[in-house]
Amino acid sequence: MSVKAVIFDWGGTLTPWHDIDIARMWREVCAAGLAPDEAADAAERLNAAELELWRRGTDEHRSATLDEVFAVAGVEPSAALLTAVYELWTPHTLIDPAAPGLLRELRARGVKVGVLSNTMWTRDWHERIFARDDVLGLLDGAVYSSEIPWTKPHAEAFRAAMAAVDVDDPSTCVFVGDRPFDDIHGAKSAGMRAALMPNSTVPTWETEPDAVLHGGLGDLLPHIDRWSA
Repeated sequence: MSVKAVIFDWGGTLTPWHDIDIARMWREVCAAGLAPDEAADAAERLNAAELELWRRGTDEHRSATLDEVFAVAGVEPSAALLTAVYELWTPHTLIDPAAPGLLRELRARGVKVGVLSNTMWTRDWHERIFARDDVLGLLDGAVYSSEIPWTKPHAEAFRAAMAAVDVDDPSTCVFVGDRPFDDIHGAKSAGMRAALMPNSTVPTWETEPDAVLHGGLGDLLPHIDRWSA
């Protein structure tokens, strides 16, 4: 059956993989957005809150938001802090140079393009990032876990992504991601094909992708053409 849609993970897939020290990131955010006598304690609480909410997402497949991180930490999400979060994360959100051309080629083949991301950030932040990198107009639909009750690998997250690109048959969808459990296991359990972008520091999981993109996103198109033949 031909491929009607390709749905991508965001971080580590449409963006190159970066190892991030979350505790250090929060220290820098709080140093930029809070008084010196408040920053260290607030950073520690924000880091603990984020780690706990990611644990919940991993273990229970329940989503969270950045506002929830601040609420759990007991820190007011001021404009200064939110600006610092966005700006300090900016170098880690730049689109993979191979992505725009790939998305254009998929659309030229009549294949819809979607995004499904486990994220605590808002849609507005993601769309600002995609607009900045000139790919927002290349997306037919996107689902962010911050807007739904579930995280990947929950099947409902994948069904929501299919609905966002107006495709109802999972066998006609390909999911591309870098996490063997969340992305590959989740997509295959939902009935999709799955292509893995291998990253060495991502936790492993015993699942078999339909393709492994050792050379990066540029390796995807031959598989799409083969599956559509």
